[in-house]
Amino acid sequence: MVSTSQSMAATSLKLPEDLKRRIERLASAANKTPHAFMVEALAREAERSELRARFADEAARSEEEALSTGKAFELSATFDYLTARASGAKARRPKARAWRRSR
Repeated sequence: MVSTSQSMAATSLKLPEDLKRRIERLASAANKTPHAFMVEALAREAERSELRARFADEAARSEEEALSTGKAFELSATFDYLTARASGAKARRPKARAWRRSR
């Protein structure tokens, strides 16, 4: 959700007529103005894009670490650990193991 205490900058957005009608219909069904509906949609998409970028950065760092150390976590052991933790059970963390790069 977008904070209303932030200062707002005006911008202009040209929309295809069919998209404008869809937004008006959806905003009305959600008891929102089209403006509020679009601001929230844009904020959600910005958050998703930032999250996707953080995920890609973290994946690249993890790959670099695995390639430089020659160690990684076995997939099945990792899934078992995460499944146990998600269910509230205590679980022993898997250990990174040496691996050999595919040729």
